[in-house]
Amino acid sequence: MDVTRKTDEEQAARWNGPAGHAWVEAQSVLDELLKPFEELLVGAVSGGSGGHVLDVGCGTGGTTVAVARRLGAEGRCVGIDISAPMIAAARARAEREGTRACFIRADAQDHAFEAATFDTIISRFGVMFFDDFVRAFANLRRAARGDADFRFVAWRSAAENPFMTTAERAAAPFLPNLPARRPDAPGQFAFADPGRVHRILEESGWAGIDIRPIDVACILPEKELVRYFTRFGPLGLILREADERTRAQVVETVRAAFDTYVHGAEVRFTAACWMVGARAGSASVAPKGVAST
Repeated sequence: MDVTRKTDEEQAARWNGPAGHAWVEAQSVLDELLKPFEELLVGAVSGGSGGHVLDVGCGTGGTTVAVARRLGAEGRCVGIDISAPMIAAARARAEREGTRACFIRADAQDHAFEAATFDTIISRFGVMFFDDFVRAFANLRRAARGDADFRFVAWRSAAENPFMTTAERAAAPFLPNLPARRPDAPGQFAFADPGRVHRILEESGWAGIDIRPIDVACILPEKELVRYFTRFGPLGLILREADERTRAQVVETVRAAFDTYVHGAEVRFTAACWMVGARAGSASVAPKGVAST
């Protein structure tokens, strides 16, 4: 099996299995935690103009539905995600709220979008998991209209986001098989290097590239902290395999490691991210892997 296909299958298994179900079960908590990023992206979309927006890696659909509300009755927002449980939750959310949001369960890297369809493409932490970034972003470029905007939020480095690695660092002595983060591999910190992000966008046919650091204050209820670190990230993926004694030791140790972030009933941390903007380049210049028309 080639490496690319193996990576695709690993991502599909992860997001259609434990990780996807964990996101659905914690949907309301994660919606509140990530609300500041949703607001940034919704604010980048022109409201009430009948626009057509694509939300990449839409998850349970919070941002997709918020954008659909902003677009109004004449607009349309489409969410795409590889996770079946998350797409099911997103569709249920849109139906409950009566919004013009629709959802596709597919890999945006290879999905056959109708060409030149979207006025705006957005993503909230959904574009760092492709196994071939240039191919994926070229496919999105093909789906964009000639004057389309691309806006997404991605994490900066692990070193700048110590909250995000606290659990795995504290648990490492108890779990020798805890998977290590691989620099530049598909995953949370794949876009830590802004130069890499710029090259990927440029090679895939995007222009007007703008990459700016943002530091966003985030709040998680303290009562949800243990549930959070035992369900998400590398620790969440492996902890379910641990015996009860080891699990109890890990939970106690990791919870103590988060003390510096706990302020009464709240867990507070700063998310160090990139706000990335680009626009569709000239149609006469074909992105790599996409034929010019």
